[in-house]
Amino acid sequence: MTKWTNWSGSVVAHPATLAKPRGLDELAKVVTTARQVRMVGAGHSFMPLCQTEGTLVSLADLEGEIEVAADRRSVWAPAGWSLARLTDALWAEGLSLYNQGDVNPQSLAGAAGTGTHGTGETLGSISTQVTGVRLMRADGTLVTCDAQTEPELFQAQRLGLGLLGIVAAMRIAVLPAYHLEERVERWPLDMVLDRFDDLTAESRHMEFWVFPYADHVILKRLHPVEPEGPYRHANDVNEGAFRVACNISRRAPALIPTLQRGMMRAIGGPKRRVGPAYRIFAQDRTVRFEEMEYEVPRADGLATLREALRYVRQARLPLAFPFEVRTVAADDIWLSPFHAGPCLSISVHQYAGMPWQEEFAAVEAILRGAGGRPHWAKRHSLDFEGATRLYPRLSDFLRVRRGVDPEGKFVNCFFDQLFAIGA
Repeated sequence: MTKWTNWSGSVVAHPATLAKPRGLDELAKVVTTARQVRMVGAGHSFMPLCQTEGTLVSLADLEGEIEVAADRRSVWAPAGWSLARLTDALWAEGLSLYNQGDVNPQSLAGAAGTGTHGTGETLGSISTQVTGVRLMRADGTLVTCDAQTEPELFQAQRLGLGLLGIVAAMRIAVLPAYHLEERVERWPLDMVLDRFDDLTAESRHMEFWVFPYADHVILKRLHPVEPEGPYRHANDVNEGAFRVACNISRRAPALIPTLQRGMMRAIGGPKRRVGPAYRIFAQDRTVRFEEMEYEVPRADGLATLREALRYVRQARLPLAFPFEVRTVAADDIWLSPFHAGPCLSISVHQYAGMPWQEEFAAVEAILRGAGGRPHWAKRHSLDFEGATRLYPRLSDFLRVRRGVDPEGKFVNCFFDQLFAIGA
């Protein structure tokens, strides 16, 4: 058996086979001859989505190129491509994604299939940018679906968690290539929370990081602008200094409050840069971590964030990383955490190698108590009863899943339990 681990090292799988097909015929042979199949991209999921003792399939080497539509408003793209490769190819065609997160190694299919997102009051997840899918089903046949052709399959597949088949290609909505201005500043936490609605309205993208034991935040805002000369790469945060602080935190957790307040005092003046959108979006994230993320209804988001921060301080939880706070627009996707309305996305991280289970569980209770829905690929304790309550279209999703994969070829033990598929 082959050993596979996710990016953080906390999820381990031992697939019998790791397949990297180069063509659709080879992919069909892999699918039809395997007993169980799961797909893998960059391994940025923190839940055991990819775990299998059967065949683990990577589409990173699958042949294909982007196909630009005549109206240049969408492209077909290989689903196994990383967002880094995709956005580079789009830029060469004079195109950009509507939005993306701050890391880009994830595969397109993995990002869309789990509801991965960036930030923006009017912008949805990557799943909302998908307008068509070429899907290989359990019998090895390839079907194309969209809002007009097999619409229920398309609706389920927009955020399908790899349970409906293997996505060979996706049609995604795009924009003409644009540049972004990035502004990174230190702001008082209370001022950001008091002015939150104005700050989100003033920029296309706004997010902030807040250390649980600090009273200031790192505020980042992005807005489309005209180009300003050659692009010079720079990270939004000092990864080297942060890694040192994390290593001290791991050895001496009692120092975490002092370290976090010191790091915020050490932040210099405002930073500004301008560059191609896909360069500004993506950052170098080399300090590894474990992550939990909940999408909390927008109306209750800030109060919930305050409560979570207050609890961490009172309980003196040894969380070395900051919370990440973003806004995401509503959508109508069956399994999307944003289907019930706009959300405040609250991400809780812990430095890799430090305890996280009890710390995450304590904060999770607060986020779930406010009606939060977890990011499918990040740490959570959701069960079938909770999923049924939070997702009124879950039964439709599972009905479509049974129709295309009645034998459960794409189901692993984790999903079997989460969705009671074998019941």
